[in-house]
Amino acid sequence: MPAPERIPSRSMTSSPSTPPDAELLAHGELTVRGQVREASNAVLYCSVAHGGREAACVYKPVAGERPLWDFPDGTLAQREVAAYEISEATGWGLVPPTVLRDGPYGEGMVQLWIEADPEARLLALTEDEEAGAGWKAVGPAQLDEERTALLVHADTPALRRLAVLDAVINNGDRKGGHLLPAPDGRLYGIDHGVSFHVDDKLRTLLWGWAGEELPAETAGVLDALDRSLAPGAPLAARLAQLLTAAEVAAVRARVEALRASGRHPVPSGEWPAIPWPPV
Repeated sequence: MPAPERIPSRSMTSSPSTPPDAELLAHGELTVRGQVREASNAVLYCSVAHGGREAACVYKPVAGERPLWDFPDGTLAQREVAAYEISEATGWGLVPPTVLRDGPYGEGMVQLWIEADPEARLLALTEDEEAGAGWKAVGPAQLDEERTALLVHADTPALRRLAVLDAVINNGDRKGGHLLPAPDGRLYGIDHGVSFHVDDKLRTLLWGWAGEELPAETAGVLDALDRSLAPGAPLAARLAQLLTAAEVAAVRARVEALRASGRHPVPSGEWPAIPWPPV
């Protein structure tokens, strides 16, 4: 099968050279424009305006969160913000700017809207027995009662970084629809509400590197992240506002485990490795 095209990321504004930042999201006036119907929780499409700037964004009010058996009620918005804080600490910028603020329907998460490039290819199904050049195999997928195919994902540095980030935050829901390649060449991941559990709940479509050595650049990133998570450090203090003490400690432990192993994690076997539905 052909190699994947270079992944472009969604443009963050109509003028990519001056992207809106967290200040715009935190202090701008939110206007609800519509609702994302296919989402399991309340997801509102909004515009935000402040200081002569305007951008599209997503607003997820805490009041619209559906209860989950394994996560405390009303905590998903904070987890989304925590994922952004971790992403920023890595320097990879894999999560769109995200803030926690009051809105038309109460406190919630507000995140910059990213318009995905429809031509970018990150996931594919192939009837070949092995992934081709530029792809990594995830596993077999049942097409119908008689046919199976091999699910593969693109083998790109940005996607691999996202796999590392997911391991750090213990992302329990890395679906294909949560991958946003943008036209400017960047890649973003969204929907991190079911992350940061203290138990191993990593569920992802990005298992293609499972067990492989981490890229050389990752060692320095994890070292810096470990220092940022030390008790009293600014990142640790910020996460303490969003997560429980046990969850912050678990983040620190996962970073230490990745540094010690130097390898991408493998499925634990104690939890479904692939999210459902996968897209």
